[in-house]
Amino acid sequence: MDRSPPISPAEAAISSRTDAYFNRTRAIVQRFGDARVTYAVFLRRPVVSAPRLAVEWLEGVARERGTRFEIEVMHPEGTWVGAGDPILTITGSFVELADLETLYLQKLGSPCVAAHNAYQMCLELPKVAFLAMDARHCAGFEMQDMMAYAASVGGRAAQKEGARGFIGNATDATAHWFGAPRGYGTMPHALIGYAGSTLRAAEMFHEAFPEDNLTVLTDYFGREVTDGLAVCRRFPELAAEGRLAVRLDTHGGRFLEGLDPAESYAVLERHAPGAIRRYRSETELRHLVGTGVSAAAVWKMREALEEAGFPKVRIVASSGFNVQKCRVMAEAKAPIDVVGTGSFLPDTWSETYATADIIAYDGQARVKVGREFLLQRKRNGKNGG
Repeated sequence: MDRSPPISPAEAAISSRTDAYFNRTRAIVQRFGDARVTYAVFLRRPVVSAPRLAVEWLEGVARERGTRFEIEVMHPEGTWVGAGDPILTITGSFVELADLETLYLQKLGSPCVAAHNAYQMCLELPKVAFLAMDARHCAGFEMQDMMAYAASVGGRAAQKEGARGFIGNATDATAHWFGAPRGYGTMPHALIGYAGSTLRAAEMFHEAFPEDNLTVLTDYFGREVTDGLAVCRRFPELAAEGRLAVRLDTHGGRFLEGLDPAESYAVLERHAPGAIRRYRSETELRHLVGTGVSAAAVWKMREALEEAGFPKVRIVASSGFNVQKCRVMAEAKAPIDVVGTGSFLPDTWSETYATADIIAYDGQARVKVGREFLLQRKRNGKNGG
């Protein structure tokens, strides 16, 4: 009869979700004698350090197992990390650490890359506020939490350099990462379809949430300018108080109302001629004067608002705002007030793979051939800042 103690749900989850060879390693070390080991954890590309989720998970496992891990954060949260630089070192019982590697690497790599992307985006548009709209692109809640955390880390890092950064996100469950009580957002396209017109959707929203600021989508019927101005005229008080915004989310298959290639160039010639007078890649040209939410589209909307007497109505831009698009918008001096984006999510997932190597066994330095650089960086006491 098996008299071994029952495995807790937490332990069972670790055992079932970790790589099998780590479970077998743990069993072997239990049989032949424990050792005190030190792991170095790193990524192969530059990132912004976002270790909190991994560290908190390791600390929770240590408590569950009645042990202690010495975790040294080599690069504090929100600081730049070079390729191959250890972000963490973890020291403790080999028995208790052997089967954890799979899971803490999952919680480290992708947040660090996403934080780096978010940081870069915010620096490209330092006067623009960002909203994290990543939830719909995430593979479940755990990833959603990691990506919201990452955006908050990257945003705070950019704020230290004078940028506005990420001021919030779209879901209540992860709003705490931004110090907000709830998620931000007013209406999806579905509400406009239900209402039958952009103006009626705005009226419904304001009646239901009269104390909230109003951001209205304007592209549903392809009349971004016409419908945007109609909402402004319906709510002149909100417009005058700066509580009204139009959100541009024009489909990439068409131009914003009133634009075509020639007019797009003309708009930028009026406002940012330097942006179109040098060589541009095809992608950069699309961001400047192409279909969808281009720099020309943002300027066209701003012109219409100013000419109609609504200078305080803000412009929210969304649709594909990654680092490159933010850079092009900055070069065109596009008058964006807020960017809503989930495009800080890592584009090349293989870049998010974090790696851990043991660099010491019972105090004796030892690492596999090819990773000797980890020993050197540990001896140098590498610390990010």
